Amino acid sequence: MDAKTTHSDPLPPLVQAAGQVLAVSYPLLAFSTGGRAVYQLFFKPNVTYYLPPLLSLVAALCYLLATIGFVVRRRWAWRLSVGVLAFETIMTLLVGTLSLLEPEFVGRTVWRLYGIDYGFFPLVQPILGLIWLLWPGTRKAYMTS
Repeated sequence: MDAKTTHSDPLPPLVQAAGQVLAVSYPLLAFSTGGRAVYQLFFKPNVTYYLPPLLSLVAALCYLLATIGFVVRRRWAWRLSVGVLAFETIMTLLVGTLSLLEPEFVGRTVWRLYGIDYGFFPLVQPILGLIWLLWPGTRKAYMTS
């Protein structure tokens, strides 16, 4: 058995499917969020307040970085994704709460009202991603336990 084979211990089908769904949905969300942010920053006329599109751009970057951990089965990728997903969860909760208290300050960012414009995916996905990454079988497959 070579070294690569030991890295890819099979995961139960449900756990494997969850990882595959996350590996596909995260880049789609990054594309959607990033496209919106780039449009607002560079092409939308009369934009004078840049915090919302910048927050959305940060979110898109988080989504891309998190995807690495769903695709690359290496310890460093797992650690990167856990950190990014924890940051994303905190930001979604922070910006979501701020958007309730000070809606003018937050504006229309992807994390506004906990991701309401994106079907609450920005709130649910990082939590599901963390559950998947912290699942014992996943940790074993990524050689973290």
